[in-house]
Amino acid sequence: MSLGDEHGTSGGYADTGQTRTRLPDGDPYGGARRGGRSSSRSLVTVVGVVVLLIAAIAFANRGGNGGSSADGSNDKPATSATAATGDSPVRSKTAGIPTGFPHTQQGAQSAAANYAVALGSAEMFNKAKRDAILRAVITPSRVSGFETSLDQAYTPGFNKNVGLNEDGSTPQGYTFVSRTSPIGTRLTDSSGDAATVEVWCSGLLGLAGDKSTNPVTNSWFTITMHLEWTAEDWKIVEHSQKEGPAPVPGDDKASSSDEISKAVEEYGGFTYAR
Repeated sequence: MSLGDEHGTSGGYADTGQTRTRLPDGDPYGGARRGGRSSSRSLVTVVGVVVLLIAAIAFANRGGNGGSSADGSNDKPATSATAATGDSPVRSKTAGIPTGFPHTQQGAQSAAANYAVALGSAEMFNKAKRDAILRAVITPSRVSGFETSLDQAYTPGFNKNVGLNEDGSTPQGYTFVSRTSPIGTRLTDSSGDAATVEVWCSGLLGLAGDKSTNPVTNSWFTITMHLEWTAEDWKIVEHSQKEGPAPVPGDDKASSSDEISKAVEEYGGFTYAR
């Protein structure tokens, strides 16, 4: 999820205040062409629900000690640009999610990047898969609280707003897309067994298919994770999300729903390491 759960971008050119989007011939998602104002309202509705979901999660799970150690020290390391280090990513996985990160600053950043991918995945819309993800990435003492708050957030109404059936399943003939791709990480606080990491991400969310009223759109956001070292691994104590930084949209031609569906099925994700 996520959270996927958890945006919106705008952009224009010259001084007209207008946004230019070049579409393929005909409606890229099938059906009758809808007016721009109606499409905008639909997008705003979905984005608003996602933002409310993230706010609810952050509120329900706040209260962790974040980056403070037991002795009260709060050493803040100097930040640096994300760059490849040559270190190999972890080799173990739990519920399909990389785990077993090293007890280092780099290990905390790698954990945060991989956890962002898991929490922003389509699997978060399935109760059983969501609970498995939470058990893999959340510190044990907070798992129950996260499960409760997310069960209350992933409601039938929320599922319908993102284009799914009320039970979270994907309508027949459509492909549901929910993906988060980390662009970079930044360690903002570290003190022994605690770390705070910001993950700058790009995300995809929507329903690809004929006559979809919720086409797949792109968003940019930053997730802040407070991590603690427990059971020989980094785990999330709490996390929050904010919009941006978002680049100026390019003049790309929107792909058809069929192209998006095939891309989601054919292109797998990555294991991220600092």
